[in-house]
Amino acid sequence: MSIFGSILGAIFGHAQAQSSPAQQQHPGGQQAQGGQAEAAPASQQGHAAQQQQGRPNTPQGQPPRPQQPVDVQAVLDKMKADKHANFDWQHSIVDLMKLLDLDSSLSARQELAKELHYTGDLHDSASMNIWLHKQVMTKLAENGGKVPDNLKH
Repeated sequence: MSIFGSILGAIFGHAQAQSSPAQQQHPGGQQAQGGQAEAAPASQQGHAAQQQQGRPNTPQGQPPRPQQPVDVQAVLDKMKADKHANFDWQHSIVDLMKLLDLDSSLSARQELAKELHYTGDLHDSASMNIWLHKQVMTKLAENGGKVPDNLKH
C-alpha cells in the first residue's frame, strides 16, 4: 500500500472502528452481524464491505472512500488524546505521521511527496513538509474526509 493509502487507512479505519457498534465482537469471537468468524481489522472491514457492494479499489492501492464523511479533526484529536501525546498534527506532517504510527523519516516523506507529485526540491525538507501537510489534508478531503478549510490552505 502507498504511504498516502496508509494514512487514509489509519484515519478512516480508526473512524469506522469507533462508529460501527454493529460490527463489534460478541463473546466467543462472533460478530454481531451474520455470525461470521472473528472480525478483520477495521480498515479491512470497510474495504471488504465496499468491494462486496461492487465498489472498486481506488487508484494506487488506496482504501476506498468511506460511505459517510469522516471527521478527520475529531478522529485525530481522539487518537492524540488516547495516546496522551503532544503531536501538533494540525501543522506538522511529521507529527501527523507519528500520531498514525507511520514512518516519518525524511525518506518516507520524500516517498510520500513523490506519490503526491511534489515538483519542488526533495532535499528542502521545510518547504516539502509544508506542502505535504496541506496536500495530505486536501487529499483526505477529496477521499471522503471532513477537513477544516484552514488545514487545506
